[in-house]
Amino acid sequence: MLGKNKIEDILNEALSTGGDFAEVFIEDKIGDSLFMIDGKIQSAISGKEHGIGIRIFKDLFSVYAYTNDMSFENLIQTARRAAKAISGTKEDIVINLIKREIENRNKIILPPDTISKDQKILIMKEANSAAKNYDEVISQVRVSYGDSIQNILVANSEGVFVEDTRVRTRIGIESVASKGSEMQIGSYRPGASKGFELFNEIDVKKYAKEASRIAKTMLNADYAPSGKMPVIIDNQFGGVIFHEACGHGLEATSVAKGTSVFSGKLGEKIASDVVSAVDDGTLANEWGSSNIDDEGTPTRRNVLIENGILKGYMIDKLNGRRMGMESTGSSRRESYKYAPTSRMTNTFILAGKSKKEDMIKNTERGIYAKYMGGGSVNPSTGDFNFSVMEGYIIENGEIKNPIRGATLIGNGPDILKKIEMVGDNLEHGQGMCGSVSGSIPANVGQPTIKIKHMV
Repeated sequence: MLGKNKIEDILNEALSTGGDFAEVFIEDKIGDSLFMIDGKIQSAISGKEHGIGIRIFKDLFSVYAYTNDMSFENLIQTARRAAKAISGTKEDIVINLIKREIENRNKIILPPDTISKDQKILIMKEANSAAKNYDEVISQVRVSYGDSIQNILVANSEGVFVEDTRVRTRIGIESVASKGSEMQIGSYRPGASKGFELFNEIDVKKYAKEASRIAKTMLNADYAPSGKMPVIIDNQFGGVIFHEACGHGLEATSVAKGTSVFSGKLGEKIASDVVSAVDDGTLANEWGSSNIDDEGTPTRRNVLIENGILKGYMIDKLNGRRMGMESTGSSRRESYKYAPTSRMTNTFILAGKSKKEDMIKNTERGIYAKYMGGGSVNPSTGDFNFSVMEGYIIENGEIKNPIRGATLIGNGPDILKKIEMVGDNLEHGQGMCGSVSGSIPANVGQPTIKIKHMV
């Protein structure tokens, strides 16, 4: 990482044409990525990423430049070239960087760079074996493993000068079940802001068997019915529906420009009384957690919805300017190659008081979505669609036959108001979220919820 004096010189150069704010983001990242099919390694990649991003503001105008040539001469040139996009007179800004120490909430026991690839492959083989031996219908098992250690430094013309280290480890198991020309897939992808100690804390064989169980169950499932009916969505990764249907619409990326359905609605009722939701980047060792965001602002617990009332947005520095509001520690980016913007961290619906069993008993006919797949949303309208990886028909208050090919379609603001029961069994799931600042790790979560009806 660069020293304080050189960073101050780069920031001053960035402000030389009249910018009113400048920032540098330095990243040094290493990681392993391994992929296995049926117990045989197909690829093993060790990578290193090192570079700097330089950002300049002039009122609401923003310029971003990046480079992986870390020579001081090139960094000054990069700052100078970026500054040329702004025309004006240099402001009288005195830069005095003050190093700030931060509390590390994400303690690491076994850094992944101290673990041999043989040990990582052994975990993958255990997962492969457990998934493959689950049942004879499992025709193929794919296992992926990834870890990373990302060191960052953020400094800006307001005096921020802070460093952080993020460590993440994840394994993914995907089982394919086949019968004749039919084929179904089940998957599970646990991960955390932890080192290799993750595998002392989770049962990889259990997750592998669950992936195979899903695949086998869906292989023998009937096709989903169509129409409008009650839907019960289970906990953990079921929270992806809130992430997509509502979470993206609460990011300042769209709110500040008025392109979100939730723009200008603070203090208004946007969901049913039983819905409260937060985004919390401070949860120790969770997949989407960090000590600071990618602008150097400490992460925090942001209340988004409280008893159905919209209480807050997720805000970054630039969009905060547009909104006249402070950053909420929600600025994130994939790497130094991306300018940051407001993004989710660990976003989830809080636990309620209902029991999952009661939700099912109170449903005459509906759909039970045990595991959700991927989804997408249009933040300007709130319209979304989601695939159901494992689902069942509910008849007369009981879970009946499995169904496949189910897609849930709806509108975020509409669905929020139709959530009539929220369970007491909150759990989190791990995913990767893509947006304008790249692909980032994000937790989704919720207890089991019951939606009055959806398509």
